[in-house]
Amino acid sequence: MSDSRWSVAIVGPGGVGGLLGAVLARAGHPVVYVAKPDTAAALNSGGISVQSAQFGDFHTPATAAAQLDRPVDLCLVATKATSLDAALTGVPAQALGDGLVLPLLNGVDHMAALRTRFPAEQVVAGAIRVESTRVSPGRIEHTSPFSWIEVASDTAPRDRVDALAAQLGQAGLDVKVRDDETALLWDKLAFLAPLALLTTHAGAPAGVVRQQRRADLEAVIGEVAAVAGAAGSQVDPATVLGMFDRVAPGMKSSMQRDVEANRPTELDAIGGAVLRAARRHGVDTPVTARLVDELGRSG
Repeated sequence: MSDSRWSVAIVGPGGVGGLLGAVLARAGHPVVYVAKPDTAAALNSGGISVQSAQFGDFHTPATAAAQLDRPVDLCLVATKATSLDAALTGVPAQALGDGLVLPLLNGVDHMAALRTRFPAEQVVAGAIRVESTRVSPGRIEHTSPFSWIEVASDTAPRDRVDALAAQLGQAGLDVKVRDDETALLWDKLAFLAPLALLTTHAGAPAGVVRQQRRADLEAVIGEVAAVAGAAGSQVDPATVLGMFDRVAPGMKSSMQRDVEANRPTELDAIGGAVLRAARRHGVDTPVTARLVDELGRSG
């Protein structure tokens, strides 16, 4: 690995991947986007334009391909869980070399899948908190004044994880290294699952949910926190509820937006992951199970 600029592959140049790829490219890192042929063609011809509340408005040229054909220092996976398997066909393990793989996906189950495909010591857990949308191929609107990333790995050497965080931080991203990847992933899911399941089930933003569906909200937060605790991550339900109460009342979850746009949802990656872990650990989750069942049937 280079000690200066890293070569980077972005798998899934959507709202998150497009934003991070453009930020890294602007900082001087050579970036290749792995995308479907039509998206790759659009990026090769028009580059990526970003409107960002944090980074300002800027444009970067882009190099994109349907398949990675050279080793990189970092492969950043930013697809939806629903398209992960298809997207990874563009990243042959032998082409990756010894580069790190950083997935920024919702849920927890993707880590095992990635460590089946790539050497476990190259896969780093990651979570991002950001509001960023791909409005068309190569056009990204980043509306939050932050892009908080956390990384951790139970398998990768700590010096490599620290080096990864340093590279992302030098590009202007807010990065924190944590010691426990289980805690990192469940901390995010403990907030995301109640938000996604209840806003989607209610067909309403967070402000309506916390006023009109308070009992369900408190129940789901408590159930997910109990599952997280059984999985090895201590989550305080009061803290999660406080976070929910502080979000903008008009906030919608990505799952809710996917339903509104008739796109496939991450119900299995989010709600399904909670229920699978609950079964493994013998935790009762009646309200979460009801919401997942009803959303599955309505979808």
